[in-house]
Amino acid sequence: ATVAFAVVPAIRYTNHGLRQVPPALIEAAKVSGCTRRQTFLRVQLPLALPEIMLGVNQTILMALAMIIICAMVGTRDLGQEVFIALSKADSGRGIVAGLAIAFIGIVADRLFNAWTAKA
Repeated sequence: ATVAFAVVPAIRYTNHGLRQVPPALIEAAKVSGCTRRQTFLRVQLPLALPEIMLGVNQTILMALAMIIICAMVGTRDLGQEVFIALSKADSGRGIVAGLAIAFIGIVADRLFNAWTAKA
């Protein structure tokens, strides 16, 4: 369920990023003698990389949101801690588990932003 829920942003942002590559650049690559593979790897993919990384970032955040919902079904992960805290009205345990999930999301966001800016 987590994969099915979280993979959608990655697909949509990748599609959007590849469609936003200017046709003039693709045409220039073809005129220069690039094959379809070279055009994809050396022109389209680098220009679409910020959108693709945004999709990966959103996928991670959607997966983190889904782990709490999956805990209601009976999975054993960090989401189960939040679910147990909610069921027992233990606000301290819920805050700690919720902050851990938020911290994972923030760290993932910062890592992917730094990697995208570096590339």
